[in-house]
Amino acid sequence: MATTDLFHDIAKRAETQGTTFYLLGATDAVIEQSVRRTRALYPRLRIVGYRCGYFAIEQEAEVVAEINAARPDILWVGMGAPREQEFAMRNRAQLSGVGIIKTSGGLFDFLSGKNRRAPDWMQSIGLEWAFRTFLEPQRLAGRYLLTNPHAAFLLLTRTRPPGPLALRGAKIDTR
Repeated sequence: MATTDLFHDIAKRAETQGTTFYLLGATDAVIEQSVRRTRALYPRLRIVGYRCGYFAIEQEAEVVAEINAARPDILWVGMGAPREQEFAMRNRAQLSGVGIIKTSGGLFDFLSGKNRRAPDWMQSIGLEWAFRTFLEPQRLAGRYLLTNPHAAFLLLTRTRPPGPLALRGAKIDTR
């Protein structure tokens, strides 16, 4: 599932359950537009804080303290790979006021409207990566040329077809 879809699914539910969000990443303009658009879509959603993801390593303790003070249930970190993963791993023990840390890649570029999503038909068949590569070939082609074959290899060699218990009650097309 694309993180953008996940964000919207969780935001809808969070509105009714009082779940709080903190958004960390992107530029000042993009994160501010993301917050505006999110609040327009989900007026009862509690965004307890946000800030851009461009800060010096010397500011990291201050950023962590700010996030902890806000005590979000979910911290959405969209600073791009591998920076967001490194931030999350380096600070997970210090982020004591946070329920869940979700790394989010380019989520805020999509929420803000800066980048557009793939057409629905491409999303439905799992080709959003191809659309993004077409739009940003220099940035993404190398990543997907390396990671997609590796992911396919892992799926083919490290997963098993479902056993008979998994198929119990499943509808099987015998045409």
